[in-house]
Amino acid sequence: MPFCLQCGHAANFAIPVGDSRPRLVCPACQFIHYENPKIICGTLCYHQDKILLCKRAIEPRYGYWTLPAGFMENGETMLAGAVRETFEEAQATACNARLYCLFDIAHLGQVHAIYLAKLSDDGYFAAGAESLECALVDDDNINWDTLAFETIRQTIKHYLADKQALIRQGIDANDPSNYPLHQITLGDDTTPSQMATKLSKES
Repeated sequence: MPFCLQCGHAANFAIPVGDSRPRLVCPACQFIHYENPKIICGTLCYHQDKILLCKRAIEPRYGYWTLPAGFMENGETMLAGAVRETFEEAQATACNARLYCLFDIAHLGQVHAIYLAKLSDDGYFAAGAESLECALVDDDNINWDTLAFETIRQTIKHYLADKQALIRQGIDANDPSNYPLHQITLGDDTTPSQMATKLSKES
């Protein structure tokens, strides 16, 4: 049985007045425990036409390759979180970062914010505590079957397509600010009107 974080009393699920969803509510102090989506921040860092990838040393997807990313911490911006995660997982410095792919993943209660960035000029990186190894990978040598998550696959695919489009247009593909922002919904294509109908039935 869950207990109230405020007073320690046993808490129960109920729909608060004016709400439409069950929440964990304390009958003693009336404190409502809200569970809100988590934000995951990361980067797609590139250097000399290669993408920085990390081989995961933790579950889920141990041993699979990913972009450096992780949960945003209190007291930091999404950008700061993305830069921090890049350093923690790959000991790398992300430069000139721009928000690139924003994923809504309703069924997981998560939002993923991936920034496009250049690796520092010296190209330095090394495996951090949560990575078995890190590597700069050529566009043509990406093993799609060993990528850890769908968000990673889609981010890299967008990057490769956008880079080629910029090159064809004669635009500098080495400048992150020239790339468009992609907003993507995964796992749930519910429209606002459908969501309103769903909530009215639940209440």
